[in-house]
Amino acid sequence: MNSADQGGAGQGGAHDVIAVVGIGADGWEGLSDAARREVAAADVLLGSARQLALVPGGAERVAWPSPLVPALPGLLAAHAGRRVCVLASGDPMFHGIGSTLVRLLGADAVRVVPHPSSVSLACARLGWALDSVDVVSLVGRPASLLVPHLHPGRRVLVLGGSPAEVAALTGDARLTVLERLGGPDERVHHDLADADPLHVLAVECAEGGHPLVPGLPDDAFEHDGQLTKREVRAVALALLGPRPGELLWDVGAGSGSISVEWSRTHPACRAIAVERDAARAARIGRNAAALGVPGVEVVVGAVPGALDLPTPDAVFIGGGLTAPGVVERCWAALRPGGRLVANAVTLESEAVLARWRGVLGGSLTRLSVSRDKPVGGFTGWRTHMPVTTWAVTKGRAVTGTDTAAEVDQ
Repeated sequence: MNSADQGGAGQGGAHDVIAVVGIGADGWEGLSDAARREVAAADVLLGSARQLALVPGGAERVAWPSPLVPALPGLLAAHAGRRVCVLASGDPMFHGIGSTLVRLLGADAVRVVPHPSSVSLACARLGWALDSVDVVSLVGRPASLLVPHLHPGRRVLVLGGSPAEVAALTGDARLTVLERLGGPDERVHHDLADADPLHVLAVECAEGGHPLVPGLPDDAFEHDGQLTKREVRAVALALLGPRPGELLWDVGAGSGSISVEWSRTHPACRAIAVERDAARAARIGRNAAALGVPGVEVVVGAVPGALDLPTPDAVFIGGGLTAPGVVERCWAALRPGGRLVANAVTLESEAVLARWRGVLGGSLTRLSVSRDKPVGGFTGWRTHMPVTTWAVTKGRAVTGTDTAAEVDQ
């Protein structure tokens, strides 16, 4: 704690500390003594109109503008040197304004007094163990983000979702509406059409859902034949090795199966799918939404010209290998320690991989997949075209001088 927050309320000047107080539907009566002191000491109260109406006092009250985040720096600057208290729903650090303010100002400039979150209150009402529940926020986000969490027997709490949209995605799941939790008019019921805007949806999943490991069935994707087949896809994802927060370039993405499956491994994984054909690019967007990762970014354009993109942690090249400059551009963009995986099915593209393996190292693997097919009244094997896969990790510089000094594995 720096000198600005001695004594409970932030002092004016260069080291202003903003108090962020979580408040529930029970309003002032539900606040702790510490939270009440922060509100009472404020010169300015910021929050939604509903939250501002829940507390007494003579402080100036400023309702949030819309959109909020772009307006925050100017709003805070307008009240510099004054004691500012921000009112937030429940726990401000759980999908709340507290996290936004810390990102903007730094942890030392924000003092948080939390209140039980709506998730904690919902679990208390339902008798659900909080540590065994998935939580999905749909506030300002597409409902399809719920899809990866729908598995038999799982329990999910949905924040801010439209009951009708959630019901359309969840099939025969049992849905419970928990509204105005902690307030005098709290209700827990199953009438989706009568849900109050201030609600949490509890989902008890029945059947359905896709496996979490890479290698979804081919028919899980809409495609026109340009699809990395299931078995090859599983190997490629294993070699790419997605980790939370990493970014993938999916170059020559086709149906987008690699970028979609990469993104499904963790909510923080990000992917950019690059595809020159506009119809296929639109198909990638549909596949991403249908499989619960609508955040996959689709770039329409030919490579390497379309590869002016944020630095990737991993690159998959599924198409465009023989275009001049593609491998060079991908390799130059890849961060040290990043992984590059490329597939080839033609002799020409296979020759490109062999040449680059000689330059950069890595390993080559040939995969041959056969699937059972009817042969008259019997069953035989139908062999797909073999796929050659090159995988290489970009080493970290040992001299600190230039890229040529890097050791590649």
